[in-house]
Amino acid sequence: MDKYSHSVILNQSKCLGCTICIKSCPTQAIRVRDGKAIIIDDKCIDCGECIKVCPHNAKGAIADTMEDVKKYQYKVAIIDPTFISQFGGKVTINEILTAVKNMGFDEVREAAYSAEIIGKILNKEIRKEGIKFPAISSACPAILRLIQVRFPELLPNVVRLESPMEVEARLTRKKLREKELRDDDIGIFFISPCPAKITSIKKPIGSKEKKSSINGALAIKDIYSEICKNLKDMKEVENLQTSSKAGINWARTGGESKFLTGVCYINVDGIQSVIRVLEQIERGKLKDVDFFEGTACRGGCVGGALVVENNFIAKQRIYQMSTKSIKENNFSQEEIDEYYNSGLLHITNEYTPRMSPPLDGDISVAIKKAERIEEIFRRLPGLDCGSCGSPSCLALAEDIVKGCAEEVDCIFLLKDQLENLTRKLLDMFKKAPPVVLQENRGEEKKYEGE
Repeated sequence: MDKYSHSVILNQSKCLGCTICIKSCPTQAIRVRDGKAIIIDDKCIDCGECIKVCPHNAKGAIADTMEDVKKYQYKVAIIDPTFISQFGGKVTINEILTAVKNMGFDEVREAAYSAEIIGKILNKEIRKEGIKFPAISSACPAILRLIQVRFPELLPNVVRLESPMEVEARLTRKKLREKELRDDDIGIFFISPCPAKITSIKKPIGSKEKKSSINGALAIKDIYSEICKNLKDMKEVENLQTSSKAGINWARTGGESKFLTGVCYINVDGIQSVIRVLEQIERGKLKDVDFFEGTACRGGCVGGALVVENNFIAKQRIYQMSTKSIKENNFSQEEIDEYYNSGLLHITNEYTPRMSPPLDGDISVAIKKAERIEEIFRRLPGLDCGSCGSPSCLALAEDIVKGCAEEVDCIFLLKDQLENLTRKLLDMFKKAPPVVLQENRGEEKKYEGE
């Protein structure tokens, strides 16, 4: 199996082992051992929840820089619609796009443009023969990875459409090839609100080529200050906007679902809320729902871990900018059909589960280890307090069997062992010869007091 690439990273020098992060992780991918957090690669989905909750800024994300961009002859920036929500006042979309271009890009594109194309095609996609209901949105890479790790049996329900950023990159690269630019000379970089999108560039899901059309990603928070400076110093504004009201709203909760007509859909934001709905789908309790749109972050992409603005404010700004937008993309049915049949909008390979390694390569040994986990779990208090450094008592039992933890990591078992040890010491004192008792009378009284 190929080594999985992650954008979420841990700076152990800043970590104080507070255990706050282990409770926020939706896939139980974090442990605290020896006073420091540890991220388990096989379980991490790069949702960025740990980045949001860490009070010591010990979690972060690896992103590219402008030095990486400069390596290419022709440089293209693709901005997420979330990006425009980071700027208040009377700033316009064209001003923001121009400010990005002035960083050193030859061209600036909007993922919102392709979001509108995907939205119009979605109606056709979920009505094709063989679709499993409820169909599940593929737009949020963190949710897609969550399904791979925790709900693999729902992968057939996920629609086979690529994300707006990937589609925009494919369309842009195709256009530039027609201008006789070499692929190796084209550098396409996405301005990302979250680490999951960065990871989906480095390690694409559903791509037969195992390579994204995007070369890298810049985090919104990393370039925000420079964009603010460019906006302040701007002398000329270019007409670069291609996004319409519908495409801009993709960054908000329900932005994708609003394209659907004549179907029953639900949209949910916040990864814990999404998990509860996926559990319902897994149990077959949402048979009357045709489409489910889930986003890992509160409010949609505006709540990403790599943004600078409060998600509630950003969500309102998206709404205001979309209502002010006069740009309209009047796609004809022939254009939509051409896009649909082009192969540029769909994944090129099946979605596959991301299973954790087995307890042991030998099935008989693995069964014995599973029995050992059950045995240890029955002795644990079942409080899932997280004080041991594992997210739950069952996770601690697994960690113990895997040799990553000890039973005394549980403060309740540690307390029981200390009490047993105290009782044994008292019994030893009582059985000792009178001479020893005389010498250790003070120690005996101390233990009795405890």
